[in-house]
Amino acid sequence: MGNDGHHPAVDNLVNLFSKANHDLTVVQHKLEKEFQQVYPESANPIKLVYRIKRIQEDLLFLKEQCRELLAAKQDLIDKASMTLVGNRTFIQRIQASVGVPITSDSEDPAYINFNQIIDEWTSQLRSRTGEERRGSDSDDINQLLFSAIVQDN
Repeated sequence: MGNDGHHPAVDNLVNLFSKANHDLTVVQHKLEKEFQQVYPESANPIKLVYRIKRIQEDLLFLKEQCRELLAAKQDLIDKASMTLVGNRTFIQRIQASVGVPITSDSEDPAYINFNQIIDEWTSQLRSRTGEERRGSDSDDINQLLFSAIVQDN
């Protein structure tokens, strides 16, 4: 048996792998040294490949985070919109029950302002992405936003 209670063939194999690992490490260091001598620090092909791979991994992660953020944003907008519309309807019923004139959509400055902000945001987003369609729903707006973010980076 070998030193550690292994069969001599196993010891020989471990020694062979250790030597191969050492030889590969030496080759790696020689290549890195050669690249450092031949290429400036910012153009080292090995480092550039590592940076590109890291950036690609980061981009995939960030895209997924953007999708999750957009889904959460849309959920928040939907819930807030339902709450605001429900509250506005409730206020109009209270106004009607106490005899106060009901404010129409076209006479409500807050409602007009809200719609104007949404329209401006949608228009700005479409101009950034080159999209000129009208009548898109909020999911399309989020996709436009995501496209604009990803294209700019």
